[in-house]
Order: sequence, then structure tokens, then C-alpha cells
Amino acid sequence: MNAGNHRPLRMLVTGGGTGGHTYPALTTVAAVREQAAARGLDLDVLWVGTATGLEARIAVEHGIPFRAIKAGKLRRSPSPRELLTNLADMFRIPVGVMQAFGVAARYRPDVVLSTGGYVCVPLGVASRMLGRPLVMHEQITALGLANRILARFATRIALTHPSSIEHLPASARERAVVTGNPVRPHLLNGNAPSGRWHFRLSPELPLVYVTGGAQGSRQINTMIEAILPSLLTRAQVLHQCGPDWIDQLTRTAAGLPGELAGRYQPVPYVGDELAHVLAAADIVVSRSGAGTLAELTAVGKPSVLIPLIPSAGDEQRQNARYLVEAGAARALLESGPQAGQLLAELDILLADPQARVTMAKAARSLGRLDAADALARVILQEADAAGAR
Repeated sequence: MNAGNHRPLRMLVTGGGTGGHTYPALTTVAAVREQAAARGLDLDVLWVGTATGLEARIAVEHGIPFRAIKAGKLRRSPSPRELLTNLADMFRIPVGVMQAFGVAARYRPDVVLSTGGYVCVPLGVASRMLGRPLVMHEQITALGLANRILARFATRIALTHPSSIEHLPASARERAVVTGNPVRPHLLNGNAPSGRWHFRLSPELPLVYVTGGAQGSRQINTMIEAILPSLLTRAQVLHQCGPDWIDQLTRTAAGLPGELAGRYQPVPYVGDELAHVLAAADIVVSRSGAGTLAELTAVGKPSVLIPLIPSAGDEQRQNARYLVEAGAARALLESGPQAGQLLAELDILLADPQARVTMAKAARSLGRLDAADALARVILQEADAAGAR
């Protein structure tokens, strides 16, 4: 594609189900749009996903046209219930492929971006059938099931971690490039005083920011609740606990001794203030999903990670181990960790500011601030190559 071509560059985007797949796609769309504009090109985007996935809401909120298709998820659990669900989903897969083929054939994309999730498989197959270039992005250290399928015929494979190359089929490795995992740009511009002011936090005490994701995590919430009387003697805690937990943890806060009560603040969610909260935090306690780790390394934050076990392919534990081995985090890697173990890990970091500085530096060394731009360049290169053929 070039500026002399008056037809807009058409990019079909597929990916979603969770924020880990959806937000990298959204961030990359913005980067492609900016790079295309610098070349005098307009960008036309169509997002294809499931009607119930996060991507449907995010696309609409950002003014991106959206088409829903059926998609079947192949679960790897041996339980009878999951086997029956797998059987039902097997009938959705060919329907989704036909729907995807119809959407792609009508849209005629110059390039297709896939960011993961089972909805990507029908679009990946359709792009292959139509001879359209497919750029596949993988966020985790290993490969998800959908991406293991797509890697065999994606024209370019964008990876977050160099170590992911060894998980690719041998025939696909020459098509791989390490771009990093795109992070929402506003997270890189946090202001610590703004974060403390917004949540009435003290500048005198270390801040532990706790999050289990948008809906909260029962495991993390109960562990934090158990260790509050001890933890609050040497830190303050901002706890994003999820809407289902806010009433219980507000009561817990009210029952703390007077001085400690002012050091604990549960909130159902953290919205646009997240960049400022991360800037203010001395330690983050969280799951170890790919998106979370991309954000922690981009902003360079010490963390104590509590992987979701089990997760698909044990990916969260692999992600956490990757940061631990790099000196960028501490983690509770065994199943069923106890609250006392979390307190012990936090105590180590709270007692040693220099350890936090060293860990922050190690985390930042793993971050890729240019990931969205790097992935956008790969996408435009594939569109150019397809146009030249």
C-alpha cells in the first residue's frame, strides 16, 4: 500500500474474550492508524469477535465497526461436563469458519491481525483461504491453543518474549519476530502525587497496590484480608477487590483499629486512575496474566505474583516464573499458597527499599515501551508485501 492508492488500508482485527487479548489489539490499532497517517494513508478497521466477549464492548466504545461470529472453544479438561461442552462447540466451529469467510470475503482486508482467543481460529482459516496476510500476536511465554493452530499458516508471528520461539513449530520459526506486548499508552504517563491525592494516600508510608483483575480474586482477597492487621503496621494498602467483595471488605476496614483503618482502602475497581496508582505503588500484588505483566514491566514495578492455578497451559505460572528468574518479581508458585507466605514475601520487600529498586530496574529491563509501534510496523510491512504481489 502507498499514499498514491486512494483506497483506505483495510485491516481486519480478531481477538478477544479477555483483556489480555483485547487491549493489545486496541492499542495496536491506534499505532497502525498513526503510522498509516504518516504515510498519507487512511485506515479502515473491522473487528471480528464474539457477541459476548469483551471485544464487542471495547470496539463499540472506541468507534470501531464490529461483526460477531460463532466460535467454539476446545477445552482440555477431562471432566464429563467439559467434554459435552466441547462436543457442542465442535458444531460451532464450522459455522464460525463459514461466517468468518463471508465477512472477510466481503471486507477484502489488506492484512489481518490476530491477538489470540478461540475466536481467532475461524478468521485465521478464512484469511488463509482468501490468501490474505495474517499477523499473529502471542502475549504469553508459551503458545495458546488457538495460536498453536494459527502459527502453521500465519505469514508473520509476533511474540512478546524471545523464549517463545522455542515453542513454535520448527517450520514457523523463521516467520517469528519479537515485538513485545502492546501496553495502553496512558499507563506510561502516571503521576504518583495524583494517585496518592485521588485515593487520599499518605506519602510517608510504602503503598502496596493489590489487584485480582476487574472482577477481583477470591484467593487474593481472602489472603489480603487475613494479613491486614500485620501488614498495615508497616504499609498502606489500596485494594482493588472487585464489585462482589466491596461490601465485605469495607466492613473489614471498619473493624480495624483506628490508626490501621486509615491505611486500608478497598475499592471495587480502578479506572482511568490506574496509571497514577501504578506510579504511586511501591509494590504490586497481582495475578500474572500476560497483560498485567506487560504493564508491570513497562512501568517498572516490583511485584509479588500469585498465578491463577490452573490456567490454560499453566501460562500464569510460566509467566510468573519468567519474571522471578529475571529478578523482576517474587511469586507464590505452588498450588494453594497460604496467607502467611504472602505476608512473608511482602515483608522482605518492605524491609529492603534497595531490593525494591533493584527489582524495579529488572522489571523495566523486560518492558517493551515500543511494542505497539513494533507490531504496527510488522502489520504494515505485510500489507505492503501483499500489495506488491
